[in-house]
Amino acid sequence: VLKGHIALGTVKFPKGTSGSSLDVLARRPLWEIGLDYDHGTGHGVGSYLSVHEGPQRISKVPNRVALEVGMIISNEPGYYKTGEYGIRIENLVVVQPVEGQPNMLQFETITLAPIDINAIDRSLLSADDVAWLNAYHERVRETHAPHLDAAAKAWLEAATRPI
Repeated sequence: VLKGHIALGTVKFPKGTSGSSLDVLARRPLWEIGLDYDHGTGHGVGSYLSVHEGPQRISKVPNRVALEVGMIISNEPGYYKTGEYGIRIENLVVVQPVEGQPNMLQFETITLAPIDINAIDRSLLSADDVAWLNAYHERVRETHAPHLDAAAKAWLEAATRPI
């Protein structure tokens, strides 16, 4: 689930790409071990209608709506084993241009909450995955630590320590 979350969160893609074209990136690590999930990978987020606001989405279901700069969408791969447990990592991302590449877009993560490092098997991650997670957690710390009391700051530092 984490590998899929990172793959989707770090992709650069051409303008005109729809979310359904990117969905496989989030699912591939699970597919490689014979697993999948039955929900969409991402949905648009609005301010007036509802949390699942389109027209943009990331899903196996075909969707021709191109992702455009400024669109907010969730990045939320998951896996659920019936009757036992569920795992989902969900952040919101905003579509941004890629500097120096005028025909390319990327996602910027705008949700800044720790990802539970105690649930991670580091041996399953590539060096790039580890670098992404450590940089993300550093950003979480730098953003929130100045606003926390000593106890909460100590918890945050432990929760976001490098792996």
